[in-house]
Amino acid sequence: MMDGKFNDERYLTFALGKGRLANKTLEVLEQIGITCEEMKDKNSRKLIFVNEELKMKFFLAKGPDVPTYVELGSADVGVVGYDTVLEENRNVYEVLDLGFGKCRMCVCGPASARELLLHHERIRVASKYPNIAKDYFYNKKHQTVDIIKLNGSVELGPLVQLSDVIVDIVETGSTLKENGLEVLEEVCPLSARMIVNPVSMQMEKARIRDLVLRIREYLSKQA
Repeated sequence: MMDGKFNDERYLTFALGKGRLANKTLEVLEQIGITCEEMKDKNSRKLIFVNEELKMKFFLAKGPDVPTYVELGSADVGVVGYDTVLEENRNVYEVLDLGFGKCRMCVCGPASARELLLHHERIRVASKYPNIAKDYFYNKKHQTVDIIKLNGSVELGPLVQLSDVIVDIVETGSTLKENGLEVLEEVCPLSARMIVNPVSMQMEKARIRDLVLRIREYLSKQA
């Protein structure tokens, strides 16, 4: 699978978005024979975990940082939500939709805001994802909006008259419902994606292609 002295000595490094995505990714990797026992030690304070036999390294990172590590070559491969891939817009190859972590990016707000969207009025949009919001409104809807970047509970935006609508991830919609808000438009479906550094894609083509094929095969059997 690996050829050349360079490849034999080189580790393939994975950056995994912390939390559910990392846990699910490690489960999938384990099913195709890629394990990292060090990561199972919940008391470990290590930041980088190694499988010497497979010449692989793993580290956990905050979701928005994963594409940065991958673009700049600190990681060869990353796994992160599609929302982060879109928002960060880094120079990486998206090689696989892993199919888990499914949810939607939506425009949400009170029912009364539906009219504002229909008539392309200039509105205020609050979001943790200003780039996704801007691309959707400016390039897809051709609607001029004022975008307000928030880091916390964006649902507050319309409730305190900071914004007319929000652009946010929707899983069940229960938080929206509890606060008198609803999905007004869907921006795009989301799920976990595997991304690869462009240089690694050339240098480690055989290893990465083999990895992608094995994961795809496993996931197709689960579908």
